[in-house]
Amino acid sequence: MLPTRGYAAHAAKAPLAPFSFQRRDPGPRDVVIEIAYCGVCHSDIHQARDEWGGATFPMVPGHEIVGRVSAVGRDVKRFRKDDLAGVGCFVDSCRRCAQCKEGEEQYCDGPLAFTYNGKETDGKTPTQGGYSERIVVDEAYVLKVAAGQPLERVAPLLCAGITTYSPLRRWKVGKGTKLGVVGLGGLGHMGVKLGAALGAEVTVFSTSPKKEKDALALGAKGFTVTTSEEALAPLAGRFDVILDTVSANHDMDALLRCLRVGGTLALVGAPEKPLSVEAFSVIPKRRTLAGSMIGGIRETQEMLDFCAKHGVLADVEVIPVQGVDAAWERMIKGDVRYRFVIDAKSLAAK
Repeated sequence: MLPTRGYAAHAAKAPLAPFSFQRRDPGPRDVVIEIAYCGVCHSDIHQARDEWGGATFPMVPGHEIVGRVSAVGRDVKRFRKDDLAGVGCFVDSCRRCAQCKEGEEQYCDGPLAFTYNGKETDGKTPTQGGYSERIVVDEAYVLKVAAGQPLERVAPLLCAGITTYSPLRRWKVGKGTKLGVVGLGGLGHMGVKLGAALGAEVTVFSTSPKKEKDALALGAKGFTVTTSEEALAPLAGRFDVILDTVSANHDMDALLRCLRVGGTLALVGAPEKPLSVEAFSVIPKRRTLAGSMIGGIRETQEMLDFCAKHGVLADVEVIPVQGVDAAWERMIKGDVRYRFVIDAKSLAAK
């Protein structure tokens, strides 16, 4: 077993605290990654505070992981010691269902082993995430990270990046596409960067006029303040795709009316309360209201390679793990531009 230091939630709503635990010894197909950085996702807060239910404690959050390979099992083919590697939101899947066979493991019928707050596919061993020194993962679920990049800015690509890249690819966003991005936070800022890199004309929808300068700097061509339905009226029928990253309740009908005939509103944000949609916001123009999750391993690797080629990186604020509770409170207030990232070296601090 591999002794590992981490930071864990020991109960719902309790402050995170140091936690020592054991990672498994690497098997023949396993890769050991010494974690350099781990992004802080809003879902870390939801799960550690048991806001979605079903939380298991102690819980080491974190699923935006990058680091360096320190050891590999004898049957590992794709990785060698000292390679750069990443781990996203899951570390294994059933490998048998139709989705797994099609490379869409994120939609696995189960068991799907999430990186933390879950169990390995044996149904017994708890998974622990990236607020820690190291992680052991089957090579089939490990991503290659190109050398020469600032790893702290790569880490959020493993969730925020792929969560936005996957729907953009699914709905064929590219040159000539008019793309709307709703919300300019951790997800939204990646949606803008990726949309622009894919060649789309991007417009940001935000409730904050103060974010216009940032939106344009990130690659958007347009910006609109969504303080009222009337503010969106001039945009009716304009967009091919709208990527909605907002996790608070908001007016879906006003957004749907901004789509052209056959356009798609893709949800990646998850509001706490059910959304309300009028039938006639979708029926007359054959509009689609859709949802999307993260990507599978193949698509996530495609995304990492695309980002390396086009210089797409997250905008981050690096913090020590001891500051994560304060960072969570700032995230809740929207006070981050645009992703906190934990420096794993801070785990060695006394």
